[in-house]
Amino acid sequence: MLKALGFDSLEQLMAAAVPGGIRTADELGLPEPVDEEAAAAELRALAGRNNPLEPMIGLGYSGTVTPAVVRRNVLEDPAWYTAYTPYQPEISQGRLEALLNFQTMVGDLTGLPTANASLLDEGTAAAEAMTLVRRANRKASGAFVVDADALPQTIAVVRTRAAAMGIDVVVADLATDGLPDGELSGVLVQYPGASGRVWDPRSVIEAAHERNALAVVAADLLGLALLESPGTLGADVAVGNTQRFGVPLFYGGPHAGYMAVASGLERHLPGRLVGVSVDAEGRSAYRLALQTREQHIRRDKATSNICTAQVLLAVVAAMYAVYHGPEGIREIARATHLKALRLAAALRAAGVEVVHDAFFDTLTVRVPGRAAEVVGRARDAGVHLREVDADTVGVSTSETTKEHHLLAAVQAFGGEALDALGDDALAVPDPLRRTTEYLTHEVFSTHRSETSMLRYLSRLSRRDYALDRGMIPLGSCTMKLNATTEMEPISLPGFANLHPFAPAEDAQGYAELVDQLEGWLAEVTGYDRVSIQPNAGSQGELAGLLAIRGYHRANGQEQRDVCLIPSSAHGTNAASAVMAGMRVVVVKADADGSVDLADLQAQCEKHADSLAAIMVTYPSTHGAYEDTITDLCRIVHEHGGQVYVDGANLNALLGFAKPGEFGGDVSHLNLHKTFCIPHGGGGPGVGPVAVRSHLAPYLPTHPAHPDPERREGTGPVSAAPFGSAGILPISWAYVRMMGAEGLTEATAVAVLSANYVAKRLAEHFPVLYTGHGGLVAHECILDLRDLTKRTGVTVDDVAKRLVDFGFHAPTMSFPVAGTLMVEPTESEDLAELDRFVAAMVAIREEIERVASGEWTAEESPLRHAPHTARVLAADEWDRPYDRRTGVFPAGYDPDKYWPVVARIDQAYGDRNLVCACPAPEAFAGQ
Repeated sequence: MLKALGFDSLEQLMAAAVPGGIRTADELGLPEPVDEEAAAAELRALAGRNNPLEPMIGLGYSGTVTPAVVRRNVLEDPAWYTAYTPYQPEISQGRLEALLNFQTMVGDLTGLPTANASLLDEGTAAAEAMTLVRRANRKASGAFVVDADALPQTIAVVRTRAAAMGIDVVVADLATDGLPDGELSGVLVQYPGASGRVWDPRSVIEAAHERNALAVVAADLLGLALLESPGTLGADVAVGNTQRFGVPLFYGGPHAGYMAVASGLERHLPGRLVGVSVDAEGRSAYRLALQTREQHIRRDKATSNICTAQVLLAVVAAMYAVYHGPEGIREIARATHLKALRLAAALRAAGVEVVHDAFFDTLTVRVPGRAAEVVGRARDAGVHLREVDADTVGVSTSETTKEHHLLAAVQAFGGEALDALGDDALAVPDPLRRTTEYLTHEVFSTHRSETSMLRYLSRLSRRDYALDRGMIPLGSCTMKLNATTEMEPISLPGFANLHPFAPAEDAQGYAELVDQLEGWLAEVTGYDRVSIQPNAGSQGELAGLLAIRGYHRANGQEQRDVCLIPSSAHGTNAASAVMAGMRVVVVKADADGSVDLADLQAQCEKHADSLAAIMVTYPSTHGAYEDTITDLCRIVHEHGGQVYVDGANLNALLGFAKPGEFGGDVSHLNLHKTFCIPHGGGGPGVGPVAVRSHLAPYLPTHPAHPDPERREGTGPVSAAPFGSAGILPISWAYVRMMGAEGLTEATAVAVLSANYVAKRLAEHFPVLYTGHGGLVAHECILDLRDLTKRTGVTVDDVAKRLVDFGFHAPTMSFPVAGTLMVEPTESEDLAELDRFVAAMVAIREEIERVASGEWTAEESPLRHAPHTARVLAADEWDRPYDRRTGVFPAGYDPDKYWPVVARIDQAYGDRNLVCACPAPEAFAGQ
């Protein structure tokens, strides 16, 4: 590969590629690397320092049992966790079906017709609902009213988001006092409340509607198996968390949040929505609907910056429902409720006050002056309870609560025994008892044995293309190896089963892991402090911009609210800036794709008094090392602004340059890119934010943070103090095993791979941009625009044709329409790179056959791609190329990947939005 590029060594290549002005002088200051066995042993020791007692703390996080068949064949299966977001639906039909199961499950239980394909967590889902009701009802004005009995972390996240966007939030005891006076744009009710209280919110919902506001209900999904659905109660939006549907506690995440909406609101949904379209052969096929409308089309007009979901965890939750079915879910809910009933009866028999008579799984217990004592006694007996205040204790039951846990809790309060209760006992008011059906689709009653469930999961995974099949050369997405040794520790009980609000003394292993990882990330980026709380890149962007706003305000510069964003930037940048309360000003790009410094200078001068920041990606969004990055940073700093360096392309810098040293003040880092957390089919992601010391006081805080000094301040951007803590062992293991030399070599090999592909393909497809030394960084853009003009063959045609060659397509039309962005990463070997090059060269030859007039674009194998087994087996073949050319363009391959559907009509799907599972007969014979 080096020989093809004219270099003798990786060091020589990187010296030519990376501008000298940003090169770091010193080797990364990381511990000496260890081998896989040693790293695994260290992680086991860290997990062993956590003490996951029976989690009876509640507050939206519950003990649950992940069915072994789901754990082994989804959560721990690379066919599921190494897949990318299903933007190429023809090779994502398994994941899309699983997500449609998720949407159907949520829609059924909430009683609302349209649910999205998951959000990041319950707190951020509630914040998204706040902005949804405001944009959906443009006549509404005034405060967003939040139930005082909402989960405290939800209230905190909503307040963080609202403060940045200038929205007034009023917290009120809705059950007791009803809606406050004054104008309101929406109301959020917790159902059941954080205290466990169950009350009928219909009067509040009706009052909100009378005042031209929309109602959001944050609901416990398992509780909805016994409680009447929010939709039946009149809710416009339902939000919550699906964690207790088989997803481990993970010390707070990753978990799949959910949102469902009433008819007429579906096109306001944030995130992703799976619908049904038709393929080229007229058959039904799943796809993402309206998938780019928010950030990429609306940009600075967007009201959500969410560009990821929690697909892997949503699939786990959906398959939990498929595995148990409606009867099983109801029985789990019933058993959970009965445990709480027995606990309440035993406490009352012992003379202890249980505050609420109506509840599902959570009790608020009054013990004047004894709360700490009770919680301590329970902990000694193996149970975590919640100390609400000095006089009050919260207790929650779950699927995992056993008889001895209940007895330990009773005895901690001073009681002695538990009595049996009849199966018909219920502490739910009659008007709120569930009467509507749920999980009626056939998929939720078909797989009643592990054999059937295993085959269903396997069948779906075979319909998808993930890294276990071959390269996914997606520019900007860094689809690299997720090593098994990195993945295995997430299932260790010490990491998987710990409640996020467990006492600090029972989370010492997590504390050490987080401290070490934050320190390592600060070292490799050149920053002073890191917070790993943001649970997605979008949340990291928001946290970084909030830190900048906080810094300016603390300096008496509140008027600094202009965020400069290059025209080539990812759409989330503009959306994040707006959500942080900033005004977006676009900076032009030069012909070579770099930021136009003359326009930058002009914009900085124009907005000198109001300049807050610039958001810039480095290497550039165009995949090039720009020589001008230090000049850009200097110009912005001279005009009082801060420099936000988007960390999406850090895989091209690690070990060679540090954003915090060449001019950056803040960056977010995509751990699901550079640091090996898998994409999971579209989530989980982790987006830590790294800052220089002057911004450190404005990093995210959390009211339940184990460190008291990090409870007050900017506020949280995620529901849990450490975001998606459960998958941090993956990145910890990556850095621990690679060390300074390994991380640096990985960067060099990634750059080598991209330049090798660019060199090999340059005579067939022009490489649009190069940077320092005439080289690309870790990705390259192939320009098809002239070919499209001459032949009519589009990037979509090339992308779909690559499926026939056994590849996932590169990134299409980003950052430049009509192009393909290729990022091979350091994980692919030479044979796989050469296979990709050969496929692209063969496709180029097919384009020439269209150009020569041998085929029209419409009749070519490019336009008919991808080819299915069904078309191969058809009795008739009326195409101007033979069957072998269509289905085996690279020669016969016994391991060929076969898509189960032909090309899908995207426009049809957007015009005909279908949001629930179609009847099974719709897919008969496919």
